[in-house]
Amino acid sequence: MADQTKATRGKGRLPAWISVGNLMKLPATIGTLRAFLDSVNWNAAEQSVREELRHSIVIAGLPNTGKSSLFNALQSNRRSAVSPEPGSTRSLIEGTFGPFKLLDTPGHDADIQASAAKDASVVLFLLDGTRQVTQVDRDLFDRLRTLKRPVLVAMNKCDAVSGDVEQLAATMAARLGTDMAIPISARFSTNIASDLIPALIEASPDAALSLGHALPAYRRTAAERVIRNAALLSLAAGLEPIPLVDIPILLGNQIRMLLRLAAIYGEPVGSQHVVELLMTIAGGLLMRYAASEVAKAIPFGGDFVSGAIAGAGTWAIGMVALEYFESGKQLTPQQLRELFRRFYDRFRTAEQVGTPAAMPQAHEE
Repeated sequence: MADQTKATRGKGRLPAWISVGNLMKLPATIGTLRAFLDSVNWNAAEQSVREELRHSIVIAGLPNTGKSSLFNALQSNRRSAVSPEPGSTRSLIEGTFGPFKLLDTPGHDADIQASAAKDASVVLFLLDGTRQVTQVDRDLFDRLRTLKRPVLVAMNKCDAVSGDVEQLAATMAARLGTDMAIPISARFSTNIASDLIPALIEASPDAALSLGHALPAYRRTAAERVIRNAALLSLAAGLEPIPLVDIPILLGNQIRMLLRLAAIYGEPVGSQHVVELLMTIAGGLLMRYAASEVAKAIPFGGDFVSGAIAGAGTWAIGMVALEYFESGKQLTPQQLRELFRRFYDRFRTAEQVGTPAAMPQAHEE
């Protein structure tokens, strides 16, 4: 494997976001990725995206950490009772935030929190910045992590602490046993729009889809997250050494990506625009798929070359779709094909020099 990697990277490194850490999060074998075969069926892909738009975020944490205040800040109403007395929330409270369900859970009942979190796209775990991290905090946090869902930590009440807020958040994160805690104030909405929501988008493609659809200001950020994830999956599929096995998986992955991007930009899930986009750049795709399959015949490093081609093609498709929707669907078929070529070439250039691919603006001709 080391020799193959060396042979593939003789001209440079892969883009920075194609890291070992990111690849380790993907299914390890082509067999696991075969679930994407179902997405080649348009109806199945559309139903999958509709279901993703209903994913939930769960707010968890000990009593009086500000779960209800954050819930209300996100909801812009007072549906959840706020009180300085621990245990004000005594049952699961469900609300709507765009297509998301936001679940405010009672801090005194770890079982209810864990039950609510098991099917969430992201769990938002709150700490109280005005008090020390306790063993009870750590126990609840560890229990939530065993659910294998993304868990994002926020340190609430940053408006009520003195000193370096960022340093305090880092210290509390370390004591909790995680890498990062985002300092926020639910009471004054501090850092919620600038830090918390972008972090939720980054935490999960499911969160990216739902939040991007709900919040137009975050559409591009959400779309780029969806594209990166799809490109990584295509890269993993392209590593399959047996020719032709990966083609249905790549197509299913790319169709699902386009449907998700359309949903983020408010298009109906069954939008004809997705079909038109795919058909417009089909010629370029077919040529690159052929090159990818031929590359598998190379004795050393061919599978890595094939994976890079698959990842580049998917990333280019996604970026073309992003610019198409950003332009208000005003780009002509010729402009779309030219953008695909430029994005694809830019990805491969970045792969060779080891820098993340830059992103041209939608107005490029």
